[in-house]
Amino acid sequence: MLNTNVAPGVHRIEDANTNWYLVEEDSRLTVVDAGVPSSWDSLGDALAQIGRSRDDVEAIVLTHAHFDHVGFAERARRELGVPVFVHENDVPVTKHPWRYDHERRRAYYFATQVKALPIVATFLRHRAFWPAPIEEVQRYENGTLAVPGSPHIVFTPGHTLGHCALHLPDRDAVIAGDAIVTLDPYTARTGPRLVARAATVDSERNLASLDALAETGARTVLMGHGEPWHEGVESLVAHARQVGAA
Repeated sequence: MLNTNVAPGVHRIEDANTNWYLVEEDSRLTVVDAGVPSSWDSLGDALAQIGRSRDDVEAIVLTHAHFDHVGFAERARRELGVPVFVHENDVPVTKHPWRYDHERRRAYYFATQVKALPIVATFLRHRAFWPAPIEEVQRYENGTLAVPGSPHIVFTPGHTLGHCALHLPDRDAVIAGDAIVTLDPYTARTGPRLVARAATVDSERNLASLDALAETGARTVLMGHGEPWHEGVESLVAHARQVGAA
């Protein structure tokens, strides 16, 4: 599902309850995160709807390397010849996107969070659990990436050790990835919160990282899961701090 201009020149695509984004700069494009494997088809559809082609894609930037955010990254790297950027600390996860550290056993959520089972079923239908490992990546740490949209890297570790948000100051927006969400796919709970401990390596550090997110002052916050937030990042962070992680 494509939602155009969730921020100026930023388009949201949702597949299997997971968001990824197209950032336009003139006719050039950056893909932020890469959804699930079936999102490759959604990429073609979305580009056609905004009058672009795969030839306009110049880079893929990952906020982090969990399985549901790297879906078509390797295919795009091979077939389109575009670089895939990921934070230094998350490079090992790109080789094994399903194998990552987390605070709580996933089986607990599968056994107790009945409302989340439809989300798990959607992941299965879209083969979200089986993305191709990314064979070659470009490492980043801080600063501004030299890709369309010139996103500024905001280091927000906790969900993963290399998690980063991407600030787009000229769009008054920040792509928060899974540093904060409005849908937790492990519990199906909505509203500002952290992702459940079953998918978070250090929830205490994740909470501390919300300070860096709030410092962007962005009006619009775009999440890896859930609806966009247009009421300012400070209020989003305040709500999430009260709720924390399941």
